[in-house]
Formats: sequence, structure tokens, C-alpha cells
Amino acid sequence: MTEPSDVHATRAAYNTVAADYAEFLRNELETKPFDRAMLGTFAELVESSGGGAVADIGCGPGRITAHLHSLGLAAFGVDLSPEMVAVARRDHPGLQFDEGSMEALELADGTLGGIVAWYSIIHTPPARLPGVFAEFHRTLQDHGLLLLAFQAGDQPRHLDFAYGHEIDLDAYRLPPECITELLLQAGLIVEAQLLREPDDRHEKTQQAYLLARKPATA
Repeated sequence: MTEPSDVHATRAAYNTVAADYAEFLRNELETKPFDRAMLGTFAELVESSGGGAVADIGCGPGRITAHLHSLGLAAFGVDLSPEMVAVARRDHPGLQFDEGSMEALELADGTLGGIVAWYSIIHTPPARLPGVFAEFHRTLQDHGLLLLAFQAGDQPRHLDFAYGHEIDLDAYRLPPECITELLLQAGLIVEAQLLREPDDRHEKTQQAYLLARKPATA
């Protein structure tokens, strides 16, 4: 099957910026109390729902995977970019990182206690997000949790320069209410959401967080 052009572009862009991206965001969570709060809530709910493995999908250099591990979760990372996976393995040698696509996860049905997609759905065209969320639903166990983070809005933007490199990449700002509806259609129920204003550093739009759960099958 021919790979969609946006998937190729995403891999190429993140291969290009991997090392500088990792360095730029290395201490980012220290300045993001809302991010830490959502990740902490997610971790607590996963544990109270029976635990299980947690996949950080689109893990990049592994900073969120490592934070989830520090919260006591059995976290591992998956990323489309082999260069990002290489950086993650270098920076976090005790954790597992694999190459893979969120649209076709190499995971058995119902094997995950949780999934985090931290700003990693933003390069998938919205028309293909139902397939992504169906894949998340497939791999989550009953009562499993999903945490999404993304830029809120309704306008795509094109990136031709980032982290000191020329790239060619589309990014999508997404309306939280539309993502909530797509999750519902995929069989995932949103239990909490947060919409915060951009910080005074490099954010230009509101930031959205959605926490959803896969209900028990009948």
C-alpha cells in the first residue's frame, strides 16, 4: 500500500529536527503546570482502573514517556520517525521505544491500560482521525484511558521552518468539540477536558486536553 504523502512528510520533518527538537523541549514540563496536572490525573486514573501498559503514541524524543514512567506507569513509546526513536533510546535507555504508525499500531486488541497522544494527532488530516481513534479504541482494554493534547482552533498551518531547520509539514489546529464527537463515534467517552490560554513563551493559540475512556464491552 502506498504511504500517504502527509505521513512521509511528517517522518521526514521529524527526522530532520529530532536532535534540536529534543534539546528545545527537554525541560518543557517544568514550566507547564497544566500539562503535569493532566498527565498526573491520567496516571492516577490508569492505576485505579487496573493499570496495564501505557503507550505514548507519537512519543518523539521520549520526554512524556519518561514522565509517565516517573509517575509509576509501565510506559513505552511509539513514533513514526526513526531519528526520534533513536534520540529517545539514547536519552532514556531504560525505556522501550519502537517505530510505528498511530494508524496501524502493531499491538493486539485490548492490551493497553492507557494511551497518550501528546500533540501527535496534529499532523494527521482531520478526515483520517476517525481511523486513528478507532485504532486507539481497538488497542485499549475495557476501562482504558486516552489522553489527547493538541492546539485548539480550526485553521491548518504550514511549517517551512522549525527548530533551526527547513521542513515541509502541515499542522492542524482542531476544535475540541469536534474531536469529542469523533471520539464518541469511535466508542470513547470524554470524561474531562481542559482548554487553556497560550502561555507567554512560544504558543500562539489555546491548548486543548481531552481525557476519554473506553467503556466496558457488553
